[in-house]
Amino acid sequence: MPKRVTVTQESDSGRNERFHDNFTGSNMTRNQFVREIERGNYPDHHVREINGVKTPVSNPDNSENNNLG
Repeated sequence: MPKRVTVTQESDSGRNERFHDNFTGSNMTRNQFVREIERGNYPDHHVREINGVKTPVSNPDNSENNNLG
């Protein structure tokens, strides 16, 4: 099974900025993805605040299929 979400763009500092949902075909900015996670639409992900910026991250588990990459 393919990963649900892949990163399509990173900033110069390496922060994930753009995402693609491989199941729905939608493209999202970091802020859009954060909102969708907070709405409960991506249960395998959560939001962390890193250096004051809300950042989407994969929930830790033994699967690599839901890791952002």
